[in-house]
Amino acid sequence: MRAVRNSDQGILVAEVDEPEGSGVRLVIASIGICGTDVAFAANGVQGYTYGHEFAGTAADGRSYAVEPTVYCGECGQCRQGHVQRCDDPAHGTLGIFRDGGMCDAITVPGNMLVPLPPGLDVRDACLVEPASVAGHGVRAAALEKGERLAIVGGGSVGLLAAATARQRGFDVDVETRHEHQRIAAERLEAGSVTGTYDVVIDAAGSEAGLARCAELARPGGRVVLLGVYRHTAPVPGIVSLVKELTYVHSIAYSRHDGVRDTEEAAALLAGDPEIARTVITHRFPLDDAAEAFRVAGDRAAGAIKVVLHP
Repeated sequence: MRAVRNSDQGILVAEVDEPEGSGVRLVIASIGICGTDVAFAANGVQGYTYGHEFAGTAADGRSYAVEPTVYCGECGQCRQGHVQRCDDPAHGTLGIFRDGGMCDAITVPGNMLVPLPPGLDVRDACLVEPASVAGHGVRAAALEKGERLAIVGGGSVGLLAAATARQRGFDVDVETRHEHQRIAAERLEAGSVTGTYDVVIDAAGSEAGLARCAELARPGGRVVLLGVYRHTAPVPGIVSLVKELTYVHSIAYSRHDGVRDTEEAAALLAGDPEIARTVITHRFPLDDAAEAFRVAGDRAAGAIKVVLHP
């Protein structure tokens, strides 16, 4: 079967063995290209099949998104629902340093399956994973009624965080770098940034973006880090000190009150098809993966979420 891997010549579609092992075999229907995938490809990361945002259909005809976290379920963190913090040495994520879903088919454990609610097309369901990241971050913000929320960054996670906040009853403003991102934010009923905010979500993952978050936060405000910093997060010192800002980290997705973040994300997308129509800007067949990665890495040219279809 086909699988997308990185090589010394760049992204290519390789022939690999059919999936083996116990679990549920899914025929893949959609795979999102994450900024992490683009960064890993650019930095020459090799040795496995890419893809941690994916959805597919099982032999019985039922379709699922995949929650790609590998966790033990037994450690203290897992028992509290924090599977993203699993203590087991085998903890990780499909598609990040281990084979993922950017391929024709994959076998996954049953506990990774997220049933698709009515109204969510499997071709759009690769958005469940990034929407779960966004939803977890919005929950980590601990917003209270009447608080002002801004998001810095108009990529897929920033826009999905805005959609999540709106669905939970909060007004939200989004600051974007590119015009097509601003238009997308408006389609999701987000406003433009003005004044200062009780909570600012960093969905940019850049030094300039984090500095802007600190600037927009009110004294005593909170900044939620959804952006990924591979080394040191460049927290602006003086403004954070003078304002006594609180920084809240958020990674991946978990469970709360018996509910999975991924299930909430699937319900969000099913309840408002405009979200997928807005966030997914490009679709490519799997064989065109190299071009899809090129487009995904060129935000200025109009890409938000680029999706592959086997």
